[in-house]
Amino acid sequence: MNTKGLLLMIALVLISTNAFAQVGIGTETPHASAKLDVTSTTQGFLPPRMTFLQRDFIASPSEGLTIYNINTKCLETYNGINWISLCDGSVSPAVFIDSGACSGAQIVYTFNSQTYKPIESVGQCWLDRNLGASRVALFFDDLYSRGYLYQWGRGVDGHEVISSDTTTILSSTDYPGNGNFIVSPNTPRDWRSPQNSNLWQGVNGVNNPCPSGFRLPTQTELNIERASWSSDDIYGAFASSLKLPTAGFRSTTNGEIIAPNARSAYWSSTVGSTTDGDGASYLNILSFQVEELISPRGTGRSVRCIKD
Repeated sequence: MNTKGLLLMIALVLISTNAFAQVGIGTETPHASAKLDVTSTTQGFLPPRMTFLQRDFIASPSEGLTIYNINTKCLETYNGINWISLCDGSVSPAVFIDSGACSGAQIVYTFNSQTYKPIESVGQCWLDRNLGASRVALFFDDLYSRGYLYQWGRGVDGHEVISSDTTTILSSTDYPGNGNFIVSPNTPRDWRSPQNSNLWQGVNGVNNPCPSGFRLPTQTELNIERASWSSDDIYGAFASSLKLPTAGFRSTTNGEIIAPNARSAYWSSTVGSTTDGDGASYLNILSFQVEELISPRGTGRSVRCIKD
């Protein structure tokens, strides 16, 4: 073997040995527990620095991937579903631009510190979580993904927060002027008297609680989404692209939260009639079936917005 060949062999042996050894930067004796030990008293470790948009275009980020977010001035790590801020442990906002149905839907919609990302499902563009939810659901009954419970046709006024106070005083206008959940146990069990069937109709509809360009889905649109699920129950709803969680509903009779761990109830914008008077259509999702039902409008239910 000539000299060049011998030197090449020695180099390959050294590289192979180092590949399986600990690495020390600034130290010749890296700590036994560390694969990489960086030691310095004058310099720090500098992770990749990115904006929201640059981060959101990372293809298939690995769980545990960590970056420094220039916009939030915080380190963030990916937990397999969301980017988590290491400053306060919150879900970091997303400003993702999707293709197809969500093309151009760059949403930074913040209400009560919640920010929503557009996602595509069955050719439609939806928000990635329920209105009021702090994160996308990690499991079907995830507490932090439930969001708020809206009375049909009411705007964002505080009544939707599940801990809001109740009142028995019905509203005579489209804007009650308070943040109380209006209890209405008597026919037609609506928060508004007289009733108004023209609320929540389209992106420019009166009291539309969704961000600009988004609105309540029709019952037909909810059913199209439902047809894509792997099973007709709460488990199929969670396994879907929308990750729909259970949130229960809020009773129009007394304001109590009913079955938050066992059922979901999503409002549509579609109106309908009940034996109690004019109601609205919703998707009732149980552990064993899904139903299209019509409910009194005074009931508090979940809202998932769709792009117009």
